[in-house]
Amino acid sequence: MQAFPAPAKLNLFLHVVGRRADGYHLLESVFQLLDFGDTVDIGVRPDGRICRLSELAGVPESADLVVRAARALKTATGCSLGADISVTKRIPMGGGLGGGSSDAASVLLALNRLWRLDLPRQALARIGVALGADVPFFIFGRNAFARGIGEDLLGLDLPLRWHAVLVPPVQVPTAAIFQSPELTRNSEPVKIEDFSAGAWSFPGNRFRNDLEPVACAGYEAVSRALRWLRGFDARALITARMSGSGACVFAAFAAREEAEAVVAGRPADCGGFVACGLGKHPLVDCARD
Repeated sequence: MQAFPAPAKLNLFLHVVGRRADGYHLLESVFQLLDFGDTVDIGVRPDGRICRLSELAGVPESADLVVRAARALKTATGCSLGADISVTKRIPMGGGLGGGSSDAASVLLALNRLWRLDLPRQALARIGVALGADVPFFIFGRNAFARGIGEDLLGLDLPLRWHAVLVPPVQVPTAAIFQSPELTRNSEPVKIEDFSAGAWSFPGNRFRNDLEPVACAGYEAVSRALRWLRGFDARALITARMSGSGACVFAAFAAREEAEAVVAGRPADCGGFVACGLGKHPLVDCARD
């Protein structure tokens, strides 16, 4: 078995700018990779079977994204090999940090190397988008400005920041948030020039998470954690906000010590961790451009 990292992500903002005829929402977001995440252990099997060696509470093997990712890659390539897969979970489920999508992407990237498939990144992303809208980002390999359903990606160089991440004691179902009639679906599109060198800022309410009001209305624990974290806005680099569809909330700081102090004093009902942003995915070399 070989160990492969599956990093978490933050949505530094998330706007819903429309909706496609098939019901998928059109988004704009900036994805930030973190040096915190899960570990996926994979061993190659000669018999072609895909076997999950670790349990995931409430998720049957047939629905597990790591199993589905391996099977989708086998189907797409006709590879005769199989894999044993085990996941050590650290990324909170239902937290908006991309845990399931990251695990699936790491499986695709790792098996691309272990099975010696040598597929280009775009081919893996096409397989990944059928598993989840965030999977192509993790395969993309670097921080990105995202459009569409999350698959239209433009690489970004983001400044080094330390993130204080709070984990409220709830899991927020993504589908329920997107289905809410209260969700804003017509935010004004932003320009990529807003993220050029020297212009990376979040003034006023121009940048926000459109899913945040819906999650806060439905989950008081998320609202409480966010209100508490915003007490540090005067010291933070950006206004505290929710990542993805929640439940996790975060604030960014220039120094590790600042972020650690915030997490250390967090509300008693919240988990939390400190993570530094990454410039690239640790498995970026497992696929060619």
